[in-house]
Amino acid sequence: MRNHLVGGMLAAAALIAAGDAQAAALDGATLRWPWALPFLGILLTIAIGPLLLPRLWHRHYGKIAFAWGSLTIAPMAALYGTPTAAAAFVHEMLTEYLSFIVLLFSLYVVAGGILVTGNLRGTPLVNTAILVFGTLIASVVGTTGAAMILIRPLIRANAARLHNKHVVVFFIFLVANIGGALSPLGDPPLFVGFLHGVDFFWTTTRMWRETAFVAGLVVAIFIAVDIWHYRKDRLVTTVGEAKPPVNFGVSGSINLLLIAGIIAVIIATATWKPGISFDVYGTTLELQNIVRDAALLLIAVLSLLLTPNEHREANGFSWEPITEVAILFAGIFTCVIPVLAVLEAGKEGFFSWLLDTVTRSDGSPHEIAYFWLTGTLSAFLDNAPTYLVFFELAGGDAAELMGPLATTLKAISMGAVFMGAMTYIGNAPNLMVYAIAMERGVKMPSFFGYMAWSAAVLLPVFALLTAFFVMRF
Repeated sequence: MRNHLVGGMLAAAALIAAGDAQAAALDGATLRWPWALPFLGILLTIAIGPLLLPRLWHRHYGKIAFAWGSLTIAPMAALYGTPTAAAAFVHEMLTEYLSFIVLLFSLYVVAGGILVTGNLRGTPLVNTAILVFGTLIASVVGTTGAAMILIRPLIRANAARLHNKHVVVFFIFLVANIGGALSPLGDPPLFVGFLHGVDFFWTTTRMWRETAFVAGLVVAIFIAVDIWHYRKDRLVTTVGEAKPPVNFGVSGSINLLLIAGIIAVIIATATWKPGISFDVYGTTLELQNIVRDAALLLIAVLSLLLTPNEHREANGFSWEPITEVAILFAGIFTCVIPVLAVLEAGKEGFFSWLLDTVTRSDGSPHEIAYFWLTGTLSAFLDNAPTYLVFFELAGGDAAELMGPLATTLKAISMGAVFMGAMTYIGNAPNLMVYAIAMERGVKMPSFFGYMAWSAAVLLPVFALLTAFFVMRF
């Protein structure tokens, strides 16, 4: 039942859209604070549902997400008209959610066909090596790709340890977020900037120092925490330190070529501008984007056909994590529609008090405010649409943002990518890694428990980043 809820939402929108040829745009300036309640509600549900009612949550999270989405769309249709509500929903689903989930799905399927084998033991040295390697490749294969390739070997390596949830938490910090800061392929916000005119290698050349600084500090903290837990682990003390042969190997190597195909498709379609577009109920779909999504789905199908089933079975591959991510983010993207409309309204919306803080008294941008506000909202609103809102707030001109306002663009980019690690819902791979870890028996922190980890580890690092870099912009 729950697997059909996302399709049901889209079908419902299509049916109500079919009854009217024109639809007015949703005016964020006319919206007031109650419109944010469904969004806050779905976030709180995701936060406390698995903690307080785990069985009920895992059986009915699809229905719950659908209910919160309906509480957003139904009042919108009643107060502003069905065409306006349908147009807003269709626009969000087709321009943001669809491409977002297609890319995640393709990377999940392809990376899930790569089987890393060997008798790896979760020692501090091995764990650190995996985290560093994942951080390094995340900007090449994407945070989702790197996470899906390495999370299962990491979990297997630490299965015998009594204390292992911190390893997955730091994996989310580094591999699923921070490591993706150096290219548009690494993290969705940077891909959004690339599609809006930011040069492909801009973040590579402008953000490598800050990324190395943040990643280096987080790795150092992990080493200290992991050594402490490793020494405390009674199982390690009891079993001893016998070292079986590693026998390291990689199967399903055809998927490495398919990952290269995903990268090639994204780059090619982002630079190809045929000038052909289609109107879907007020939403303009560019041909290159349609081709990109279709090609990514084709690559996923090829991975399923070309990878032996035993590789995926040995990898513990299942559809549940990507299904959960798809359903929950369908609800999140629906509930965030009025929130984003208010943010886009700028000083005319009820978030004007918040947006005023990114501008100094002389009218110049306030980089520290851009960094922390973009980051804070990215942690709860999903970092890709948040990046776009602040990108537009800063002028939306890629040439100017890469030139005179380069420090502003850097602050927005760092806030979106780095602080996407603050919650499970800040970046899609976070929730995916969480789902896989839970499925494999790791007792992951709750939503608020994870936030306690991220606050304790990441906030001091971001404070140092602000002091040593952002304040000197």
